[in-house]
Amino acid sequence: MSKSDSFFERVYDVARLIPYGKVTSYGAIATYLGAARSARMVGWAMNNSSNQKEEVPAHRVVNRNGVLTGKHHFNGTNLMQQLLENEGIEVVESQIQNLKDVFWDPSEELR
Repeated sequence: MSKSDSFFERVYDVARLIPYGKVTSYGAIATYLGAARSARMVGWAMNNSSNQKEEVPAHRVVNRNGVLTGKHHFNGTNLMQQLLENEGIEVVESQIQNLKDVFWDPSEELR
């Protein structure tokens, strides 16, 4: 990961590490970055991620309950859901069904 001072860049660095077929939450990223109360800022970063030169898999970041709260920031009707389903993640009514099985916690995985 880069040593960037930009919180958004640090968020993007973590998001780029989320494995294919896994998801994490805004809060898990914030906690990993030492800013546990900044889940909303992680969301803002994800909203701006399409402007990055290097791709950010923002579709893999959901809320703590597995709800696709950022789905309206993706072009297309159900693009976020489709991207997750293409990775084998089951989504019903904009919520990941097997969140416990597909959750990737950066605080555990990136120690």
